[in-house]
Order: sequence, then structure tokens, then C-alpha cells
Amino acid sequence: QALLIESGGRLVQAGGSLRLSCAAHDRTLSTWHIGWFRQAPGKAREFVAAIKGVGDMTTYADSVKGRFTISRDTAKNTVYLQMNNLEPEDTAVYYCAASPAFTTLIDSYHYFGQGTQVTVSS
Repeated sequence: QALLIESGGRLVQAGGSLRLSCAAHDRTLSTWHIGWFRQAPGKAREFVAAIKGVGDMTTYADSVKGRFTISRDTAKNTVYLQMNNLEPEDTAVYYCAASPAFTTLIDSYHYFGQGTQVTVSS
């Protein structure tokens, strides 16, 4: 069984909002740092946002800062990505992953889920 499962992606119009969920199915990950990444067609996977395993510290890619918010519900073992004011350039498959280090470096992350498709129409 996958350790991390993403959900919530769908087709939305530009300017709209979506909330993605990343459900962890292993409590040993509860203190790991969780990151969101995305991969558009023909492009490399890129960092979007991350949240520390303990505490509220977060970090964002410049392209989403002020529009996206990452948060954690410890009781539900779930991390969310609230995406507002979506743009066509946000169209991608979105993935979550876990890391023992609080970092934006994709190579430090493990347990990538299967991804969820976000499509923003203009």
C-alpha cells in the first residue's frame, strides 16, 4: 500500500481554487517533513511547498507564494495544499512526498504518491 496518497485534483477555471490532500498511511511519517511538487507535460518535476513535521514552518516556491498555502492536520495524518487564484501555468500533476530534512531539494524526498491531476483552463 502506498504510504502517501494525493487527491483533490480536477479541472478548474483560471482564478478558481482547489484544495489538494496528501494522506499518510504510516504513522512513522507523522514527524517527517512533507513537500508538494508538480510536473507539467514536458517539464521536470519542481518544488511547490513544504511544511515541517513538527511546528508550523513552511516554505514556498516563488511562483506560488501568496496564492498557495500548505497546512497539516496531525489528527488526520494529512497535509493539504490550498491553491487560490489558479493560473493555466499551474496545470500539472501534483505529488506529495516525505523527507527527513526540511528542504526544497527534490532528491531529499521519498515515498512519492501516484499524483493528482490539476488542470486550469483559461
